[in-house]
Amino acid sequence: MRSKSEKMKRLRRSQKPQNQPADSPQWRVGIGNDLHRLAPGRKLILGGVRIAFDRGPVGHSDGDVLAHAVCDALLGAARLGDIGRHFPNTAPKWKNAPSLHFLQHVRELLDAAGYRIVNVDATVGLERPKLAPHIGDIEKKVASALALKPGQVSVKAKSGEGLGAVGRGEAIRADAVALIEF
Repeated sequence: MRSKSEKMKRLRRSQKPQNQPADSPQWRVGIGNDLHRLAPGRKLILGGVRIAFDRGPVGHSDGDVLAHAVCDALLGAARLGDIGRHFPNTAPKWKNAPSLHFLQHVRELLDAAGYRIVNVDATVGLERPKLAPHIGDIEKKVASALALKPGQVSVKAKSGEGLGAVGRGEAIRADAVALIEF
């Protein structure tokens, strides 16, 4: 019986175009997004950083929309499914789980399949509080969870300009793009 690592490597090799030399690098891009309703009594955690606020995202785990979007971007780039497949919201073991653990697990999946993360770029949509004072810490935590250098992770913040659920302060959103190489 083959190990999971051997199966992942075989899958990775099968994804290379037939006419590409085996040793030439191949890049893959993935996109992820997440959206959660904000509610009183929940902690606001972004990229593993707790931010003082009177509301936080409703979710089965800690509701870290940034970590969730990055997970989906990486999983999508590697064709390894999505966050719901790996961390279902019906599983008791993920109840209130720190989403940085999700990032670490996704990194392990990519490593086992022979992928290397090149960079991650993400945008968080939140009307308030302002995220600018926290961006550096968020980038460092996400980079650390993914075993990357801080310069390989970029996080930006946007307000909703008063429009939609984000703009009305009812929700938080994150979008992420990831580039991987094999």
